[in-house]
Amino acid sequence: MPTDHLPTGLPALDELLGGGLDTDSVTEVYGEGGTGKTILCLQVALAVAVSGRWVVYIDTEGVSVDKLEAMAGPRMSQLLEHLLISSPGTFAEQSRAVNMATRLARDGSRPVGLIIVDSATMHYRLELGGKNEETARRELGLELAQLVSAALQVPVPVLVTNQVWRKVGDGTLEPVGGAFLSHAAKAILRFDRLQGEWRRAVLMKHRSRPEGSIEFRISDLGLV
Repeated sequence: MPTDHLPTGLPALDELLGGGLDTDSVTEVYGEGGTGKTILCLQVALAVAVSGRWVVYIDTEGVSVDKLEAMAGPRMSQLLEHLLISSPGTFAEQSRAVNMATRLARDGSRPVGLIIVDSATMHYRLELGGKNEETARRELGLELAQLVSAALQVPVPVLVTNQVWRKVGDGTLEPVGGAFLSHAAKAILRFDRLQGEWRRAVLMKHRSRPEGSIEFRISDLGLV
């Protein structure tokens, strides 16, 4: 395995990304619900955990235990031995979870091989239009800065998922968070829903790879 990439377990996606997730930066995946974002997170987390490295998984939307068990199979015990999951119920709790994750990665007492935030904008989105919007915007910026810094210093790959909103004018889908996430992430993937179980991954941004796309299918065992 190349030292500068973490394979996703989906060969076509790894080829699109030039080997997998960059290990010194943030990768963002955005798309509608049910397009495979969380399954990608679980798939990469499983691969890292069974290799003996730790995964810090910040889950704001509720990971399906049944899906996790189906994907892990007999490797479930190995996964649980190296998986640290936090489920923040508020944006303030999410900020504390990100701080904990980056401290663990820098500490080095446990070899952290992956940080996941799924999704980074769920609680932030709830604050939009409210009295705490500016505070939430500032906190999101600080969280992303922490993740970027840890990715560079440790280094450790960081995978964040993002929700979308639909533009009123033309109906196109845009990622929540706008410039905050687009500037922080060195690689950005958009997941689209196709017919049935089929999905499309579109590489929207990468520091060294051209834009492109691949199609994949959601199965009981992950993305194939």
